[in-house]
Amino acid sequence: MKNTLALIVAAFILSLLSSHATAGTCEIKYTRTACDGKEKISYKKCKGKQSCSKFKEAADAAQCKKLATKSCANKRYSITKSKVINAVFDGTALTTDSGSDDFCTIYENKATEFNQCPEDKK
Repeated sequence: MKNTLALIVAAFILSLLSSHATAGTCEIKYTRTACDGKEKISYKKCKGKQSCSKFKEAADAAQCKKLATKSCANKRYSITKSKVINAVFDGTALTTDSGSDDFCTIYENKATEFNQCPEDKK
């Protein structure tokens, strides 16, 4: 009974480790365009720079693409005019199904969340 329990626990731990080992690194590259005069606050998420990368774990390239598209979200309409999001999975650059390297080109809320700066509404 003890041996059976030990085997079950070992198998469980191995399954967790093996699923973790197959995950890869998803690099999300952000490039923001700020609304006029809002560069400092718009670029704050990249430590004051217009562009930066953030690294996330992804099971595969498809999940990395989903993370990249989700990263296009913009809630700061009067601060960030637009974003360009690129993705790299385990060292390989990814593109959308249409071949674009900018995942914001397929972001479903692009029309309502980008180009909403006060100067754009004049």
